[in-house]
Amino acid sequence: MRKIILVSGLILLFAAEILRVYFIMPFPGSQQSDTIGIAYWLGNNITWIRLVLLALILYPVIYSLRHNTKWKTVLLLLVLALYATVFYFVNFRFEADKMFLQPVTKTFFTRTDNKVDSTKLVIGVQIGGEAKAYPVEIIGYHHQVRDSIGNTAVMVTYCTVCRTGRVYSPIVNGQPEVFRLVGMDHFNAMFEDSSTKSWWQQATGEAITGKLKGHRLPEIASRQMSLASWIRLYPDTKVMQPDQAFLKKYEGLKGYDDGSIEGGLEHRDSSSWADKSWVIGVEYRKGKFRAYDWNRLVQEQIIQDSIPATPVLLVLENDHRSFHVFSPVVNGQRLVFAMDPDKRMMTDRQTGSSWTIDGRAVFGVLNGHQLDMLPAYQEFWHSWKQFHPDTEK
Repeated sequence: MRKIILVSGLILLFAAEILRVYFIMPFPGSQQSDTIGIAYWLGNNITWIRLVLLALILYPVIYSLRHNTKWKTVLLLLVLALYATVFYFVNFRFEADKMFLQPVTKTFFTRTDNKVDSTKLVIGVQIGGEAKAYPVEIIGYHHQVRDSIGNTAVMVTYCTVCRTGRVYSPIVNGQPEVFRLVGMDHFNAMFEDSSTKSWWQQATGEAITGKLKGHRLPEIASRQMSLASWIRLYPDTKVMQPDQAFLKKYEGLKGYDDGSIEGGLEHRDSSSWADKSWVIGVEYRKGKFRAYDWNRLVQEQIIQDSIPATPVLLVLENDHRSFHVFSPVVNGQRLVFAMDPDKRMMTDRQTGSSWTIDGRAVFGVLNGHQLDMLPAYQEFWHSWKQFHPDTEK
């Protein structure tokens, strides 16, 4: 009986430690199933699970050390040492927030002093007349950067495995909240709030388990484009600079912007509609979503989709990085555009007005009008369809 208790207890100890990490990290087979409930239960109860199992095997361990033969004693000590090693790694090395640290210093420069390459992708945010740009290769490592723009608290997030950039208000139930990276679910980064320990999805801002399950963080409008394009739109922008403490970590994301980075989790599949293919996901109407093939947009540079009542206009800049998604309806009339990529201008066929690729009319009958932006994101197809299961394409 002592042997059965000892062996069973050790197996359960190993299983509890390993599974707690396995379900929320990108190990083979761990992200395809809906195991978040098990992972959350293990994460919240691991302390007493350890205590119960350690208490269970305490007497059998002591008895075995006193009465077993030498080789059995050595074997038991090796198993216990192995457990201690597993415990150390899963609790101090493989915890997500210990692998991907927060910035030590946050430095922002104007375009005059900026050191970031202007071809780099950024997540840009503008609030209350203040604009800031966050390079993807920086926030991609940190996964989240907490900041303020125009006196508004923001949480700028990015998941490199899903290619999802989102900006949220970190205000929960009227109070500022602090989040830590806890792992991932269906390959998407998850954050844990410090107050209730609920787990929040990065791609949707929704608490998927815990006391606040079903709550959503308010999303703040943001745009992904090259830094050069963002500066053209907001010349007074401030640009986040690399934290000198993490330069080697940022180097690990070299090639991420254009999809040439090595590694199966973040590398782009250049074909269309494969799991790791790029798409533009658009919310064209409240709760209505459609995905567009990035390869098609690169080839055509302009896509005009005649969705009944809510047409969509997608435009790609010559850098093949910066995109814009608009509603082409002005004064109740749907406009159809022809594009001159060399001049970076569009002309609508209805009035002959000239428009910038940023959606602003600069000449003609509609001079001064601005096309309304639609919520749109560039991400991997596996991510968009996972978190928007009813999406059209």
